[in-house]
Amino acid sequence: MLMSPLSPERTTTMNRFSSAVPDNEYLADSNVLFYLSDAVSQLFSSVKNSNHVLFREYSYIMATPHNRASFIRVFWRCYRQIGKSGELLSMLEYRSLLQLLCPDFPLEPVQNAARIVLMDDAIDYLMSFSDFLFAFQLQFYYKEFLDSVLVIYQDLLAGKSPNTVIVPTSTSIEQLPPVAAEESDREQQDGVEPSTLAQCVDAFCDRFKHSHPPRSCMRGVLEQTNRISYYSFLMSLAKQEAINQAIGALPNKAEFLIDPEMDQELDKLIAQISVSPGSNSSGSAVGGLKEMLQRKASPRRNIHHRRRIEVESDGSTEETDSSEN
Repeated sequence: MLMSPLSPERTTTMNRFSSAVPDNEYLADSNVLFYLSDAVSQLFSSVKNSNHVLFREYSYIMATPHNRASFIRVFWRCYRQIGKSGELLSMLEYRSLLQLLCPDFPLEPVQNAARIVLMDDAIDYLMSFSDFLFAFQLQFYYKEFLDSVLVIYQDLLAGKSPNTVIVPTSTSIEQLPPVAAEESDREQQDGVEPSTLAQCVDAFCDRFKHSHPPRSCMRGVLEQTNRISYYSFLMSLAKQEAINQAIGALPNKAEFLIDPEMDQELDKLIAQISVSPGSNSSGSAVGGLKEMLQRKASPRRNIHHRRRIEVESDGSTEETDSSEN
């Protein structure tokens, strides 16, 4: 039997796309408000719990200060077991962990964090989780400000007067060439006058429109020494509890590895990853993250006894102990 053109089924289907149907009737019939309310509720809950940045693209994570702080917190929540085990990791290993949370996470922020920890020395050395994370937090959250401070520092190191130091825009900062190795060596040997750097940084804060570390912290660090280099300045800032509190992403250092409630949250996060159907990341990234979250603490790897695989020029591999070097 053929369906009548005026049958209830056909009329309902047509009414949904007809301009003659009142808006409130359409919304009630389609349950759009129910799903919209649910979506908004889940979004705000996710933003509040800092989970909204999980598996998102790097540009989204960097878009707001809250997103940056949320990503720092998610990184800590996911990999706190590494700190509890005392394991030491390389810069590239930390980048791999970051890419499990953000697949397109670039190398540069990880390199910058490693330079803070290692004082711009060879950045292939191993780092503890806490040292890396607090340095990463400072560099990642205050990126634009620290990029500008680096330009100020390099001008002062070149002998320019504080009155002639010009802070470039973010675009011109990206176009600056990397500091040569010999210039980096000279920086570590010489440094600049802390009072002069403090004067320039303080004046820059007056017109800087983004987040920057508390001025009291920066002044306190610069008043404690006669000469200071850029990376020693950043390392001292990374250790300041006041900066950690200002960002608000991590607990204080005394509670950095002790938090039973966070362990429960970690179990919930593992369960969420296991059942989440809409992740933007690949299945291999989710699987790798689950493996890292569920991995038991391993014995501490000492920097002098960690074995490395060195690839010889003929293609063969040989295990060597760094303590023999």
